[in-house]
Amino acid sequence: MGATTATTRTSSAAKPKAPTGRRDRRDGPRKWGHPFTYFVALLFVGVCVAPVLYMVLGGFRTNSQITTDPAALPNPWVAGNYIDVLKSTMFWGEFANSLIVAIASTAGIVVLGLMVSFVIARYDFRLKGAMYSLFAAGLMFPMVVAITPLYLVIKDLGLVDNLLGVIVPQIAFGLPVTVIILVPFLRAIPNEIEEAAAIDGMSRLGFFFHMVVPLSLPGVVTVGILGFVGSWNNYILPLYILNSQANFTLPLGVQVFSSQYSTDTAKVLAFTSLAMLPALIFFSVFEKRIVGGLTGAVKG
Repeated sequence: MGATTATTRTSSAAKPKAPTGRRDRRDGPRKWGHPFTYFVALLFVGVCVAPVLYMVLGGFRTNSQITTDPAALPNPWVAGNYIDVLKSTMFWGEFANSLIVAIASTAGIVVLGLMVSFVIARYDFRLKGAMYSLFAAGLMFPMVVAITPLYLVIKDLGLVDNLLGVIVPQIAFGLPVTVIILVPFLRAIPNEIEEAAAIDGMSRLGFFFHMVVPLSLPGVVTVGILGFVGSWNNYILPLYILNSQANFTLPLGVQVFSSQYSTDTAKVLAFTSLAMLPALIFFSVFEKRIVGGLTGAVKG
């Protein structure tokens, strides 16, 4: 009797459980959101993408096609507008100016921002909180608000109609965002790593270059991308600072080109598309890096 009961218990224990009809949440299919949410998202995407597509496609059309049916697709496709712009020395000169300004501004923003963020995140001093609050307050003052006094300062420095007159202010106005993003990254680095580096005889400068920079690389890439795109698209500051066309950046070049070829709408659209595409491609390629860097900053 006892053996029978034991056998029964063993068989019942070994018997697999019948399916309950419920799936594990991790294994089950992902639920779709409300259709209205997707409709609103697609609506916003359409509002953002439609002007870009119109400009790019408009460059492949003729003026008669645009006049006859502004919303139609190119028929036939005409590449002459883009070829004429790419053959223009004015376009490539403005492209070079924009590239110089963007690279120099990005380098200054990343280097100075990383150094300032390291001091705020890892050092203790009396005005530490006030300094961080000062950089945070800088987010509330856009360049447009300070453009008049900024122009007077640049004029006193003798940097009017000089690319440095654009680069230096862009670095200054890019530092608040950089500090806000990088400080959480640097604070999240464990103190044990710094203590172990000090025991091994590594200086603080060596710790900065060999440990801090590699560990904060996602945040550095993020602020670098934001700085490059913001510098490339900046229009207000070059408009006030640069006077000669030889120093114009592409945003100013678009304005000048639109004035010179105001009757050639298709060529203006082609020039505008080529001026916009580098920053758009750069941002699209590194989009995941930006999202990952901002996520890490929030977690830190």
